Amino acid sequence: MLFALFLQVTMPGPRAEGPVTPKGNVPVYKDNGFVCFLVTIASFVGLTFYLKKHGLTPTVVYDRFDEVLVTLTLFSLVFCLVLQFKGYFFPSSSDHGSSGNLLFDFYWGTELYPRVFGVDVKVFTNCRFGMTVWPLLCLIFALKSYELHGFVDSMWVSCFLQMVYFTKFFWWEAGYMRTIDIMVDRAGYYICWGCLVYVTGFYTSVSLYLVNKPVHLGTPLSAVILILGVFSIAINFLADKQKQDIRASDGKCLIWGKPAKVIRAQYVLESGEKRESILLASGWWGVARHFHYVPELLLAFFWTVPAGFENLMPYSYVIFLFILLTHRTFRDDEKCGAKYTTFWETYCKHVPYKMIPGVF
Repeated sequence: MLFALFLQVTMPGPRAEGPVTPKGNVPVYKDNGFVCFLVTIASFVGLTFYLKKHGLTPTVVYDRFDEVLVTLTLFSLVFCLVLQFKGYFFPSSSDHGSSGNLLFDFYWGTELYPRVFGVDVKVFTNCRFGMTVWPLLCLIFALKSYELHGFVDSMWVSCFLQMVYFTKFFWWEAGYMRTIDIMVDRAGYYICWGCLVYVTGFYTSVSLYLVNKPVHLGTPLSAVILILGVFSIAINFLADKQKQDIRASDGKCLIWGKPAKVIRAQYVLESGEKRESILLASGWWGVARHFHYVPELLLAFFWTVPAGFENLMPYSYVIFLFILLTHRTFRDDEKCGAKYTTFWETYCKHVPYKMIPGVF
């Protein structure tokens, strides 16, 4: 945790801005996630070789994983309580407030973008810890599987697809700062405990399961799963890239070889100031308003299916992700409808489906 904090503060990166908040604030970040990720993985590999040379192994984390989760849970409870009262008495910006209910404030949070000594709390919990510990645990569990069973193709197929996903995430991290996790959800128990504990314990469940339940796929099936998984990541990346290209060019670019179809949606801040956003209605974003969730769900399925169908447990994350993303389509539509009003109605007429054209 301290190492992740050290990297967040010291690693170089260009300036990146998040979307303007309802209070008119523009969060500023140092876009160094990809560098931090590479340094972390390289450090882990180096540490592993060093420990192995001296008869030790990082898979002790697997052996004492229950203690890890208990420790993180206790820490997160105290951490969220500190954040709650920081928001009451020492807010980082005007994007803060109380519901009047102490318990709900603890759960939801009191600040949208809290910072402590200049360190962005949600970047730390969501990215430098949650999304960094997940790949580390993926590698640790794969190493444990190798120590117990030798090379097992199912574990390594699953691990490879997850590692490609993490690499894509950190390459695109500046785009993540424009998602609902960052733009809407305050830094409380819901998101901070979720990233510190829930991601650590639940999102890694497929790799954890495969340690004790090795499945031998064979080369042909392994290759098919890998190809389909990488294809899903590519579609998800290209969809995100289209939106980034639109923002960078102010809507003046080609999407799939044709001029982009955009809606320039005006909205009003709480101060009364008028602003404008660009809504992309072509490319993958013309297929459905949240089509990029489909390849993300398919990817999660492809890194889970190597576990076979003997048990439902490894599919817990896929089921959870399906519920989460489906619910998020409604949350996002509600948020955008309130923000963009008639412009959003126009956009929905151009792109009538939420995730799957002709179905939903």
